[in-house]
Parts: sequence; C-alpha cells; structure tokens
Amino acid sequence: MASLYDMSVPIYTQALKNTLAFLKKGEAWCKDNGHPVEKLLEGKLAEDMKPLPFQICTISNTAKLTCVRIAGTENDPWEDNETTFEQLYERITKTIKFLEKVKPEDFAGKEQSQVVMKTGVGDFKFTGLSYLQSFALPNFFFHEMAAYAILRNQGVPIGKFDYLGSAGQDAEKVQTS
Repeated sequence: MASLYDMSVPIYTQALKNTLAFLKKGEAWCKDNGHPVEKLLEGKLAEDMKPLPFQICTISNTAKLTCVRIAGTENDPWEDNETTFEQLYERITKTIKFLEKVKPEDFAGKEQSQVVMKTGVGDFKFTGLSYLQSFALPNFFFHEMAAYAILRNQGVPIGKFDYLGSAGQDAEKVQTS
C-alpha cells in the first residue's frame, strides 16, 4: 500500500505545477487576445461561487494543511489576499517549496492518528488516512478543477492534458491493433 506521503505530497506537487502552467497559459491568452486579465481573475462559474484567486488559495491551503494536520509539520500561516497572476504564481511556488521540506518519515505511522479540522460550521474528526482520502484530496481536486473550469469558461484554450500535465505524458504509449 502507498504511504500517506506518497498519496499526498508528490500528487499535490505535480498538480500545483500543472496549475501553475495552465494559469500561465491563461494569462498569456489574455494578453494575446486583448481579454482583460481582471475578467479572468474575477471569473467564476456560478454567481454564488468564489473567483479564481480563491480556488488557488484553497488548493495551496489544502496541500499545506494536509502536512500540518497529518504529519505535524509546523504551519506557516499565509494571508489569502492574492489578486494578480504574479501573486498567484508566487503562492503556488511558495506552496511547492513548503511541500519540498516535508519528508516521508513525517507521515510514517500516522494513518490512524486523530486529525481534527476546525471550521466555521464545527469541528470534524478523522483519522489521518480518512482525512486524506475523504476530505483533503477531494477538496484539493475540486478547487483545482474549478480553477481550470473558470479558465475554460472564459475561453482559454486549455485541455485535459494541460490539467493532467506531465502525468498524462509519463505513461508509456501502448501499440494497439
């Protein structure tokens, strides 16, 4: 069975790199097509939805807090106040650097450790494994997909392999007949 580290840190890191790449494509598309970058940054899919920067801050926080809550990594609180592409790029890069400091042994034996997640609607208790599987990973990918979908909805020409990044290219192509 894969370790908690293997199921989180490398996956988050790759997804954050993919997100950074498709955000950069979105910004470049705006500049190349006279589309206001502010419209893309303010983009959302529904009226009651949070805009693009919120989605990026949420994936950053989810990745970071997985390490804090399960592995006991010291938290480094960051303000969620990014409003420009450059700030979003910096946020993603800072998150990747945070993840690079976390070691597999920090997660070792934490599958059944209690994780308490405090929210505005109450506290939720998990084991390390159930937190990762039932909240952290789904939450991360929900918000990453929302960011991707906002760009697509605004007309940015990105596709599935932009979302998957090198994950879609690392597999060996099989000859079919």
